[in-house]
Amino acid sequence: MRPVSGTSPEAISDLQRKLAEGLAQIDPHHRLLGRPVSYRVIDGHMLEITYRDVAGIAEAEVLGVKRIIGDCFCSVSPQSAERLIVRFVVHFAATRDTTS
Repeated sequence: MRPVSGTSPEAISDLQRKLAEGLAQIDPHHRLLGRPVSYRVIDGHMLEITYRDVAGIAEAEVLGVKRIIGDCFCSVSPQSAERLIVRFVVHFAATRDTTS
């Protein structure tokens, strides 16, 4: 088996799976769950996860997502007067390129 490196399709799929499973537990109000989401690789070593049309977000929900996906940066910005865009940027460090 080859190691999962950086933003390989396997690493991204694994992160998407963890997020899909975890959101059901940490997002009881469905603020992120079921919202339009996009994934974008940045510079070959970062992944941007963007949720659109979010009505609101609590700090506890942001912290819950951070627990699921690991060390990341989060930003919340207005999309319209009533909706937000919530972005998480995950850095795939070289330390993730190891096998156990």
